[in-house]
Amino acid sequence: MSEHDNQPGRRAMRVGGKDVTVFPATGQDAPLVLLHTVRGEGPLVHDAVRELTDSPFSLAAIGDLNWDDDMTPWPIPPISADDSPCAGLADHHLATLTQEILPEVGAGLPSEPSFIALSGYSLAGLFAVYALYRTDVFDRVASASGSFWYPGFIDFATTHEPVKKPDCVYFSLGDTEENSPYPILQPVRTNTERLAEWYRGQGVRTTFELNPGDHFRQGVERLAKAIAWVLDH
Repeated sequence: MSEHDNQPGRRAMRVGGKDVTVFPATGQDAPLVLLHTVRGEGPLVHDAVRELTDSPFSLAAIGDLNWDDDMTPWPIPPISADDSPCAGLADHHLATLTQEILPEVGAGLPSEPSFIALSGYSLAGLFAVYALYRTDVFDRVASASGSFWYPGFIDFATTHEPVKKPDCVYFSLGDTEENSPYPILQPVRTNTERLAEWYRGQGVRTTFELNPGDHFRQGVERLAKAIAWVLDH
């Protein structure tokens, strides 16, 4: 356990059927970053971000998700024989996030956050961008190795307007992710670059970063870079 895991004010709670761990900033007006997690990596990401930036921030890590359902915008069948379908329950989870989880998190912070960022990896990176089209709550988005291969998403995202134009958006991808043996996953780099270019065209400060390796390499480090970027930009 790291020293940051024991920081004063850290809270763990159950809200809306999800596990939520809050790492509050100690100062006033610090931004709030929401992070959807797969394996309880919130403390690791929190520490890694603090190694990359001096910007103060509060982090709320949200776990115990029905990952393939909560993070997906609409249903799709299994992408392989040993996979399961995605139910497309993002709108339902987004309502829980904004109406139940976020108020509970905010009630325990020392002050109103200067801005709220939504971050995530893989399908959670997809969800973070999708949320911009469904709510005006989030000011910045950090999407690390986002699943922008998702059928229909790139056309949806580039033919609709976000509810509120974000201050900035970060995209990243592993440089071998497009080499997947599954054809459905292979457009991920082309789609991510197209999405980044679309946001630039909307006047949004946007970056796209390639990291070494495939989808499963250095997830914590990629998330930390993504969050640090949106905090500093």
